[in-house]
Amino acid sequence: MGIYLNPDNMGFQQAINSEIYVDKTGLIKVTNSIIYTEQKYICVSRPRRFGKSMAANMLAAYYGRGVDSREMFSELKISGAESFEKHLNKYNVIRVNMTDFSKKSETVQGSIDYLCKRLLHELKKEFSDVDCFDWNDPVSVLNDVYAETKIPFIFIIDEWDCIFRERQNDTEAQRIYLDFLRNLLKDQTYVALAYMTGILPIKKYGVHSALNMFTEISMTNPEKYAEFTGFTESEVKALCERYDMSFEETRRWYDGYDLDGISIYNPRSVVMSMLGGHFYNYWTSTETFEALTVYIKMNFDGLRDDIVRLVSGESCRVDITTFTNDMVTFNSKDDVLTLLVHLGYLTYNIAGKKVSVPNFEIAEQFASTIRQLDWGEVAKSLKVSEELLNATLACKSDKVAALIQQSHMEDTSILKYNDENSLACVISLAYYSAREKYEMWRELPTGEGFADLVFLPRKNVDLPALVVELKKDKSADTAIEQIKRRQYTEKIKDYSGDILLVGISYDSKEKKHSCVIEKISK
Repeated sequence: MGIYLNPDNMGFQQAINSEIYVDKTGLIKVTNSIIYTEQKYICVSRPRRFGKSMAANMLAAYYGRGVDSREMFSELKISGAESFEKHLNKYNVIRVNMTDFSKKSETVQGSIDYLCKRLLHELKKEFSDVDCFDWNDPVSVLNDVYAETKIPFIFIIDEWDCIFRERQNDTEAQRIYLDFLRNLLKDQTYVALAYMTGILPIKKYGVHSALNMFTEISMTNPEKYAEFTGFTESEVKALCERYDMSFEETRRWYDGYDLDGISIYNPRSVVMSMLGGHFYNYWTSTETFEALTVYIKMNFDGLRDDIVRLVSGESCRVDITTFTNDMVTFNSKDDVLTLLVHLGYLTYNIAGKKVSVPNFEIAEQFASTIRQLDWGEVAKSLKVSEELLNATLACKSDKVAALIQQSHMEDTSILKYNDENSLACVISLAYYSAREKYEMWRELPTGEGFADLVFLPRKNVDLPALVVELKKDKSADTAIEQIKRRQYTEKIKDYSGDILLVGISYDSKEKKHSCVIEKISK
């Protein structure tokens, strides 16, 4: 048993010992199915604090020969799998977190040399009786050990992409690092499984995208690994029942990651919320606001407009194929938005090829960043949002019109009201703070007019529902009449409380807004 070669199972034991442990050993059944197949190379990328290291520790504990883990796994899901006994503690595991070595030298080559020196030390200690041709060459040693023992190796490499994050502009260092990984893993008979984790998918780097033997599992391409990316809805429901927490609020705060039709929750935030008994921005609080600022400030045509639309609750179509899987090579707004998906700030819908803000926790981070960036009228909309909601609830129609007017200027592209959706986008952004107390729905434009905004109060919130109808170059009274003519919407048909009908119009000639509010008691 060593530190990197066949380590003990204490890393995973700590996870099991924790007050909240969600059983993800089903992942082992999947990796068992690909051992010694053409699919034995897996690179799993997901955002920080989404359980990458826990999964790596779990795999090392299950496969490694350093310690008997039968009792540890006997009560977990994997114990019922047909393949459980076949692979349990049967392999030589090399478990490495690349961040442990990335700063051991001023150069990447120096860090690689240090890593090799550590591995060779443990290999020689464990297999001193093997006649190795060259004890200074790790690939030669691994081949000789496998040839004599017939026990293959499983490589578990955590934070594989740290070099690309820490040395973002050093392409030569990146090339050296990729060459090292390729030589160590590709076409080597001693490899039974290679499982790498990181935030970024494998770098597309000319001929050195040559880790092409890896299947990439990412936030844009989860394949059959989706349920192991975070917490599923059923897992979160069970936790909410156990800790007497509102499932609806948990879903609003931490749900929204759409992985090929499976809804995934942020595991870090759910755990912290359950243990602390409060809903809060736990995930992004561990990351500086500058991390998001750097990317949404990039000067690509249409990026700012898309960010505003996303914060207002819309989704935006994105081409993810041009992204080169690093944090510096950006040629379009699509590249930036794709990176934000991999970082966890956006979610990607595969069927629609669209991105959106996944949940309230992330929306709050975007809104906070926009406020601090002081994006003119957009930031102003967010700042007056609470005042606008209060004025609406007080039926102060003139003040509502004035506040919306204050939030809108013609020289801000997204706020120009070029089309029907732009008007609804601006108004929903202006009512941003209402989302804390209301569930909001945007309906697409119909033949009768512009998109409606519907706000239903959340559970235990004693406020009236809001139905907002938007009109351009027609009176606000016309908007109210249209709401009545439609007899509300499907979203509000069964609501039994009071309703405020809010008609908002924009006169494009006078460049002025007007508002009419009417209360209906049910």
